[in-house]
Amino acid sequence: MIASAADGRFPPVDGGWQRVPPWRPGLEAVVAFTGHAVFAVSPDVTDADLSRLGADGFGGAHDPRLVSALAGQDAWIDVLDVLLVARGRGSRLSDLVRRPDLARHPRALHAAAIRDDVEVLGRPDPARSAVVTLGRGVGGLCELSFETELDHRGGSGVALIEAALAAVPQDRVVVAAAAPGNAASLRALLGAGFAPVGSIQLFCRDGYPGTR
Repeated sequence: MIASAADGRFPPVDGGWQRVPPWRPGLEAVVAFTGHAVFAVSPDVTDADLSRLGADGFGGAHDPRLVSALAGQDAWIDVLDVLLVARGRGSRLSDLVRRPDLARHPRALHAAAIRDDVEVLGRPDPARSAVVTLGRGVGGLCELSFETELDHRGGSGVALIEAALAAVPQDRVVVAAAAPGNAASLRALLGAGFAPVGSIQLFCRDGYPGTR
């Protein structure tokens, strides 16, 4: 559905919702498109449960009370993010290289906690701390996250994301998530060619997966 949205084919604006299996064991999610919602939740959550909690495609899917009830008291609940998509550009001009020395960077640690097959990239200069992660994330799609250096923010975010997209095979769907309040990251993603297609909120009933 996300890949179709990347091509401009969106779910029906019918106020409805549907469910799909979680794409990663222990990690669940609510995804909302315009007028349609998707619940990637475990089988023990019934359709009746979702209906009783007020699930709908017109905003009800992201009601904090609904997500809190689904997740439970001991859960980790991620922030509500804008879900964006772009395409890999498959260019040899990317100047990013593997940076295993950045694997303990908070951005890289978070990516490893909620995604699979995470690759940590950065600039060739070992003194540069800007980090990009590429991994198998939302819906099993390639997911990008990034963080620029404190003294290199501004337009450098766009350049960093463009370099990351150049490292992804041509036309492969790439997703990214950004909190609406993180205006700098959101502007950088938009400036690099990402387009918003919906919203997403992750949760894990057993607590933050990075602390297990």
